[in-house]
Amino acid sequence: MTPSPALKPPPLVYRPPHAPYLPIAYVDDHVIVVDKPQGLLSVPGKGLPDCVEARAQAIFPEALITHRIDMDTGGLLLMARSKRAQRILSGQFEKRIIEKTYLAEVWAAPEDDEGQITLPLRADWPNRPRQMVCHEAGKAAETRWTVLRRGTTSLLRLHPRTGRSHQLRVHMAAIGHPIIGDPIYADGAARAAAPQLQLFATEIGWRCPGDGAWRAVARSGP
Repeated sequence: MTPSPALKPPPLVYRPPHAPYLPIAYVDDHVIVVDKPQGLLSVPGKGLPDCVEARAQAIFPEALITHRIDMDTGGLLLMARSKRAQRILSGQFEKRIIEKTYLAEVWAAPEDDEGQITLPLRADWPNRPRQMVCHEAGKAAETRWTVLRRGTTSLLRLHPRTGRSHQLRVHMAAIGHPIIGDPIYADGAARAAAPQLQLFATEIGWRCPGDGAWRAVARSGP
């Protein structure tokens, strides 16, 4: 697939919020679950040291990243408290054991009440950080969705079975229901419908690196 023409994505304006600084949703001997504020990077960027990793390590020096959430997305992010726990949790992500749930406010409403998107994704290199659907060279990506409320904008529960960059944002835009407020994949009325991306990681479940028991944490709301 030929990359799309250069679209000049909006320049990164990084003004990480300081209130809240970094809410802790759950902690035990093996993991920490933080509630990432929107606008905060998960890991350091070039010349941008302020991030979830740095803030968490100021509280828990041993904290290690196991996955990432887009800067524009808020919600639950799972961290490890040791190299061993990080290795185990990373393996659970690879094997799709870990379950993640997001809530998204999207433009309009899908015709069905639930469905699945299996469009492969890859980077849109001339327009990074944009991602794109590419059937020739994209990596497999799967998102399950359920409509919770219908209207001019609709509330959807999203379950990503894979963890591609911007997966939920690209998938919803690809089926004609971009997440409102998305500065990259929404335009016109859909982009103007909210001041920021309306996507939140609201639930995460994993097997404890210590005893293997199932653990889950849910976020109370945006």
